[in-house]
Amino acid sequence: MIPIKPVGAPASAPAASESHAASAAQAANAYLKPGILNLQSLPPLSLYVHFPWCVRKCPYCDFNSHEVQGGFPEADYLAALRADLEGALPLIWGRRIHTIFIGGGTPSLLSAEGLDRLMSDIRTLLPLDGRAEITMEANPGTFEAEKFKSYRASGINRLSIGIQSFNAHHLEALGRIHDGDQARRAVEIAQSSFDNFNLDLMYALPGQSIEEARADLATALSFAPPHLSLYHLTLEPNTYFAKFPPALPDDDASAEMQDMIEESTAQAGYGHYEVSAYAQTGRQSRHNLNYWEFGDYLGIGAGAHSKLSFPHRIVRQARYKQPKAYMQQVATGNPVQEEREIGHGELGFEFMLNALRLRDGFAVNLFAERTGLTLNVIEAELNAAEAKGLLYRDFRVIKPTPLGQRFLNDLQEMFLSE
Repeated sequence: MIPIKPVGAPASAPAASESHAASAAQAANAYLKPGILNLQSLPPLSLYVHFPWCVRKCPYCDFNSHEVQGGFPEADYLAALRADLEGALPLIWGRRIHTIFIGGGTPSLLSAEGLDRLMSDIRTLLPLDGRAEITMEANPGTFEAEKFKSYRASGINRLSIGIQSFNAHHLEALGRIHDGDQARRAVEIAQSSFDNFNLDLMYALPGQSIEEARADLATALSFAPPHLSLYHLTLEPNTYFAKFPPALPDDDASAEMQDMIEESTAQAGYGHYEVSAYAQTGRQSRHNLNYWEFGDYLGIGAGAHSKLSFPHRIVRQARYKQPKAYMQQVATGNPVQEEREIGHGELGFEFMLNALRLRDGFAVNLFAERTGLTLNVIEAELNAAEAKGLLYRDFRVIKPTPLGQRFLNDLQEMFLSE
């Protein structure tokens, strides 16, 4: 067990929140002034909460996560999250939250009492949609049946479980803290308390054969999860694997694994609706769909990112990454480290970068709704992509062709302004 400090807010939290709120109110007033766009309506709004600690940093991970060293300051961090959220409220006044995602790191390190406090704070401060999807990431190495029942009682209605593999050898190579038996037990615990959950798996792992990849997927499918996320292992910059790269399956072997995944998931009744996402009918991740459809999200917590729309502009924010620095900055009323307005020339690319990940594409009118621009601004790029056979469009929909799905990076780059 990870030792956790008692839950309790420091006395300075309200003053810091008031300072942050005043700053956010000034920003909101500035954002409401006439600008480069004319959005007729604002998109759906999601909330992302970042928990930055994990038991051990995985060698492939480039997320903002930090190993716990003798415990973590749960009470202080929860107080900072509340103050951060309170301070950001002027930026989202009157807007309802449709989905919440608590990610990390390993949020399942939170005590049952800590998670209950977090959810209570969120419900107190924000108007939640009655059908809000509320997802929490969980590591199989931290599963305790009673704690997860408490998470469910606190309002979590969807789990995303970082299985990665059921093979003990590959789990060890990936630096995971659980083994195959713990992975299976975690899914069983999830099934007992949640009717909606996702399993994360990776393929093209160091030394992995097609038979081993097939066995991992078969095990996952045997639990009939509503949703599967299947990721090709990539060597991301600034990770241990980037510095000391392992031997990975070659392109042909990786392609064979991808073909196997396509066939096996389709036979099991899963729709491949996004690059790495597969779901049973009606069980797509609503939170991630909002990202891909260029919806809005407020991110709180260390290193969290936000994308917020106003009638005449769209703004991105990033909070301080280091947990200690983040909590210190929240105390001064200034947790946002970077903030910028998305330029007119960037919007087309930013929209297409996300929306083209969807296998069925997007409705034609969504582009104008989410960017405030007419489709004419990317007409030349659309024509060029269509001429190369990478894109299909008609009066209703724009979507990547099978060739476009195969060369998605090339397709997306076609919309990047010089």
